[in-house]
Amino acid sequence: MFTGLSAFPHTPLRDDAFDEAAYTRLLERLTVAGVDSITALGSTGSYMYFDREERRRVAQVAVRHAGLVPVIVGIGALRTSQVQKLAEDAQEAGARAVLLAPVTYQALGDDEVFDLFKDVTADLSVPLVVYDNPGTTHVTFTDDLYARIATLPQVASIKIPGVPADPDDAAARVRTIRDQIPGTVTVGVSGDSFAATGLNAGCDAWYSVIGGTLPVPALTITRAALAGDHAAASAESARLQPLWALFAAHGSYRVTAAIAEHLGLVAANCLPRPVQGLGPVARARVAQLVDELRLDD
Repeated sequence: MFTGLSAFPHTPLRDDAFDEAAYTRLLERLTVAGVDSITALGSTGSYMYFDREERRRVAQVAVRHAGLVPVIVGIGALRTSQVQKLAEDAQEAGARAVLLAPVTYQALGDDEVFDLFKDVTADLSVPLVVYDNPGTTHVTFTDDLYARIATLPQVASIKIPGVPADPDDAAARVRTIRDQIPGTVTVGVSGDSFAATGLNAGCDAWYSVIGGTLPVPALTITRAALAGDHAAASAESARLQPLWALFAAHGSYRVTAAIAEHLGLVAANCLPRPVQGLGPVARARVAQLVDELRLDD
């Protein structure tokens, strides 16, 4: 569950309500493709825009339609007590693991972040993925903080925010992290443009934005890298470079939503307001890339 491709699907809306039918379509694409896990309610899944009842419903639908694919459910929230309640809901829904980012409004110090994970893992009966996403949460994990949190019960994986572009530097970065955490804790790369480099450098998993909408190219990269065919993984990532450029310009969240809308997988304007999707020029470029890169399979 904490190796291979973990796909992060959108949680689509229609008329400002959870679109269960569209979500089910996204989940079915992932199960048919054969992803290694599905992470519901990650950042791509808009978790912070949903209330507790909506998140409980999303978790239930994800588990119901994932079949044999294990489901990880995001439980990030501003208050520790809220996170604990969301963890209870995820476990009751049948989640095989939970994903926790330390979400902030007031800045958090390392001890506060550690205590959050300590308090939450104390009552968990399923494994936990540590979600390091500084661009969104404004929390920066140090390697020392990784090491402290990784010793807590139930911590099974750390989702790191990318790796250096140089392969040797990337491998050194992954080794540095591994040297400070237990061997039972996996390291997963995020930031889709870094995925091939991170997997080639020794990461165990890819926590993937694009995998939640377009699992086939994401699986191509993952399977090649983990089989030791680093050249093939890098070549597929290079083929997708125009897509990574769009991610850099507009954010992977909005671009993948536009892809899902273009492919008819979700309704138009599927993101939670006040977030708005891409403008017409960028949408036209998305449609062009879907055709040019043969991403509609």
